[in-house]
Amino acid sequence: MALKVYAPASIGNFSVGFDLLGAAISPITQKLLGDVIEIKCHGIGEFICSGPFSDQLPPNLTDNIVYDCLQLFNKELEKKLVYQQNLSLTLYKNLPIGSGLGSSASSVVAALHGLNLWYGKPLSKQELLRLMGKLEGKISGSVHYDNIAPCFLGGLQLMSNDETICHSLPFPDDYYIVVANPGVMVSTKAAREMLPSNIKRSDAIQFSGLLANFTRALYSDNPKVATQYLKDVIAEPYRKQLLPDFDQHKNFCYENGVLHFGISGSGSTVFAITDSMKTAEITQQYLLTNYRHTEKAFCHICKLDTVGSRLLEQS
Repeated sequence: MALKVYAPASIGNFSVGFDLLGAAISPITQKLLGDVIEIKCHGIGEFICSGPFSDQLPPNLTDNIVYDCLQLFNKELEKKLVYQQNLSLTLYKNLPIGSGLGSSASSVVAALHGLNLWYGKPLSKQELLRLMGKLEGKISGSVHYDNIAPCFLGGLQLMSNDETICHSLPFPDDYYIVVANPGVMVSTKAAREMLPSNIKRSDAIQFSGLLANFTRALYSDNPKVATQYLKDVIAEPYRKQLLPDFDQHKNFCYENGVLHFGISGSGSTVFAITDSMKTAEITQQYLLTNYRHTEKAFCHICKLDTVGSRLLEQS
């Protein structure tokens, strides 16, 4: 028996919801922009890393977050008195580290979703989601679900303080999301250190108002109005200096019809939202030319991924 599970890239913060809002995305070309885990039954058990960005992973496989996923999941199996098998896990690393596209979340979600499927779903969705958050917190330094939740469940997810962890928000299926990565890393830790330790009262009031009105406009079926509230007053003013020529690129995109331009997660990826395929193509071509700093740079026209992590193959 063997299976493969895919977990899509995600945009954390989504500009207006710092640590509270996240969206899963997939390229319109059907390219797998996200990590894949392959699980096989193996007599001795092994863990292999492959894929275009596997060279960015720790050289010691036991330092990889997927290895931690396996160890923690096995402990959950012990609690539920489920017999553990010797498995062979292969991580196909399709997302760069420090990209702002939920790279670690994608690995965690693919691994834990795959293991849960392998063992016949001993963990509920909520148990699995909380376990994913715990492991993601090991990487980022604190537990937050704005990448984990959309990566696992799909769609645009708003985090909550209740037992459900998150709630899905409506988002127009005819909107395009252009994501561009310059081929350079921005560590989440470094990006968090850019932020002030205290938020001004005026910024806190503006932040809550923007998020509330963005949500209201979506539920009122006014997506263009909603994009007017997509303003990051918490992180972007400080983090944009980590991204080459951010304001220049933002101005070009707005001048050419983009509805919103912002930082994906903590960077280095930027994203643009538009309701026009023509505008999406112009934006993609511009960013491919002007937001490209190494040969590993990329830019995709995406849509919201409403499915989240899923089984690709089973044999």
